[in-house]
Amino acid sequence: MATLGNPTHTIEVLKKYGFSFQKKFGQNFLIDSNILENIVKAADVTKDDCVLEIGPGIGTMTQYLAESARQVIAVEIDNALIPILQDTLSEYDNVTIIHQDILKVDINKLVQEKNNGKPIKVVANLPYYITTPIIMGLFESRVPLESITIMVQKEVADRMQVGPGTKDYGALSLAVQYYANPEIMMYVPPTCFMPKPNVGSAVIKLVRYENPPVEVRDEHFMFQVIRAAFNQRRKTLVNSLGNAGLNNVTKETVSKVLEQMNLSQTIRGEALTLEQFAQLTNLLIF
Repeated sequence: MATLGNPTHTIEVLKKYGFSFQKKFGQNFLIDSNILENIVKAADVTKDDCVLEIGPGIGTMTQYLAESARQVIAVEIDNALIPILQDTLSEYDNVTIIHQDILKVDINKLVQEKNNGKPIKVVANLPYYITTPIIMGLFESRVPLESITIMVQKEVADRMQVGPGTKDYGALSLAVQYYANPEIMMYVPPTCFMPKPNVGSAVIKLVRYENPPVEVRDEHFMFQVIRAAFNQRRKTLVNSLGNAGLNNVTKETVSKVLEQMNLSQTIRGEALTLEQFAQLTNLLIF
């Protein structure tokens, strides 16, 4: 089987099956073998690993993963790609193809069945429109995860790893940094994809923390506070949290808590660190 990491082979496969790209699935296939090799290397995939690939497309990266991993589970939403994957991956007996929407898959059950509940590695070239729900779904559902290595829009990768006071800092930055240590591994230009996206991409690796870096009494409530703080990011915390309809949170309580934390009454959410959000949450609960 010819590896798919080059434009000629990709075009051959697409022609053979009369495949047309679906805008609704945000499909952009990688056609650069160096990048593909580097992603597998960045994900640190070894023969001990069970890898979950989200959106394998025509199986380009799946082939590279199958060469390096013990087992690959590829979850693809697009019906038209299933026969193509069955063809391009026919030589690999360590690949399972699942035709489903990743947001509806019980990944915990899958990990139990395929990897005895031991942590898996997630590797994916993610459709941009659905990046955040997928990442948050993986973290919040407590899937046994070692790391997530994903290709995303450059801007989203930047957002995941920035700190307070920057324009990209927001709820996604805080959520990712609560669960994992993010590191951008490489930037990838539009020319490495077919069709070419309108934006640059980046590969970011999120290594899951065993324990979150901050202690918070109610994780769910902290994320409600964070979302409320950034929903209207130009407003002060007193106003954005005081008007958010959060349980027992009024402008007066926020004002008092900020005083306890020695923070200005006019401070905005974008100025607070993850530690400060945890402290703010713990103080608001009591």
